[in-house]
Amino acid sequence: MSTKYIIVTGGVTSSLGKGIICASLGKLLEARGLSVTIQKLDPYINVDPGTMNPYEHGEVFVTDDGAETDLDLGHYERFLGITTSQENNVTTGRIYYDVIMKERQGAYLGKTVQVIPHITDEIKSRVLSLGESGKYDVVIIEVGGTVGDIEGLPYIEAMRQLRFDMGKKNTLSIHLTLVPYLKAAGELKTKPTQHSVKTIYEIGLQPDILVCRAEVPLEIGIRTKIAQFCNVEIEDVIASIDAESIYEVPLLMLDEGLDKRVIEKLDLKCGDEPKLEKWNSFVKAVKYPRKKIKIGLIGKYVEHHDAYISIVESLIHAGAMNDTKVEISWIQSDEITPENVDKKLAGLNAVLVAPGFGHRGIHGKFTSVQYAREHKIPFLGICLGMQCAVIEFARNVCGMKDANSTEFDPETAFPVIDIMEDQRESMETGGTMRLGLYECAVKKGTRARQAYEEELIHERHRHRFELNNKFRKDLEKGGLVMSGVNPERDLVEIVEIKDHPWFVGVQFHPELKSKVIEPHPLFVDFVKVAVSLVGDKNHKL
Repeated sequence: MSTKYIIVTGGVTSSLGKGIICASLGKLLEARGLSVTIQKLDPYINVDPGTMNPYEHGEVFVTDDGAETDLDLGHYERFLGITTSQENNVTTGRIYYDVIMKERQGAYLGKTVQVIPHITDEIKSRVLSLGESGKYDVVIIEVGGTVGDIEGLPYIEAMRQLRFDMGKKNTLSIHLTLVPYLKAAGELKTKPTQHSVKTIYEIGLQPDILVCRAEVPLEIGIRTKIAQFCNVEIEDVIASIDAESIYEVPLLMLDEGLDKRVIEKLDLKCGDEPKLEKWNSFVKAVKYPRKKIKIGLIGKYVEHHDAYISIVESLIHAGAMNDTKVEISWIQSDEITPENVDKKLAGLNAVLVAPGFGHRGIHGKFTSVQYAREHKIPFLGICLGMQCAVIEFARNVCGMKDANSTEFDPETAFPVIDIMEDQRESMETGGTMRLGLYECAVKKGTRARQAYEEELIHERHRHRFELNNKFRKDLEKGGLVMSGVNPERDLVEIVEIKDHPWFVGVQFHPELKSKVIEPHPLFVDFVKVAVSLVGDKNHKL
């Protein structure tokens, strides 16, 4: 069976959930025995989201091969249980960069370089490279942005050409749109969908299936009207009703028959019914937990939850594994002071200090770490959160007054966190950090080893600063356990404290590898201990 391509576009408004629909469809096809991958086409001119403010773009998702990508790749991995790569995220910046480099090298033999055919050909080559690898039965292509956006036009044109090149039997177009409900009139309105479909028709792409986001169910009359005026069959009008959890969306799409319509139209050879037993068990655990805990997520972008989306989802995965609802208390780090920390962290069963860059809010993180350490509250520090834990320990346990990271104080007498040697000469900010998958040897008899149950693990990184080995012995004498070390470069990856219920800091990003069917062991153990301490009279919050 040749590779089939499914193109997913969006209209009317952004944030309708194309990524979740792509991941949900991919999950249903994968559950029928097909090999599936998903590619995101992003129309922004940045080469990647690595230099973008989290308020602009949310979380930067990092792949095994070190690519800084769109956060939707996290959804793809979590839903399908796959591993994505640099090939799964394409941006306008990267496309134009590569085309310009080819032009400079004479690859176009002196011809005038234009959007058509050179840019569109480059886009198609990125899409086809996944299909031609021979690894996938289906490649789902999520086209970012909204149909009609100027910056998205080359992508739509490239997809139109792809359908012509590969044929209608090997390609399918799905358009996600909005059917708003006007409460004052008590009606669903189809006109925005009609205009969106008209727009995509005008630029050459004809949808085969419409997925309609709505707050209330779509009655047969509404479906008929949409089908009639958008030139699709009634069965191809799929309702996507608001769900309590994103993990219910595959089941809702299953009920709507989205996967069946796709299979019929592409003549896919696969199982009759998707095997979703584990997925159903997970959704049930998320919806009907027997226990509940509250974890404080301390960071400086907490107003924008997408900045920490993989952490949030990892806590949901770990909560389901522990039959527990994890309630997140979003706490702005720059609002925490030694005077109000008792009030700010009151009632928490655990504390997680989030990753990040820059000086803002750092003192609040130090204060939170100290509070969790001294009050024996389960603590997890990720990346910068781990560095804050080392700095706080050096200052308040090891007597290194004013210990710091050279990121915040280049002149500190105790640079317990310092920039890596190979980063000192790097002036560019994009794609120059320690990125991607690295080994970590986990020490026996430690909390980390108990959680992982493995001696050698592999985790994803995104940072420039490390624990300074010059202070390693002094920190160990003070009681800080270096429980995980990169064997190749002798860099400390995990630190923890023995005389504490659960105090772990990691230099890597464990949240980037947690999946629905494979929750990350560190998060699972973190939540497990926090749950066990609820109601313990010796656990003073």
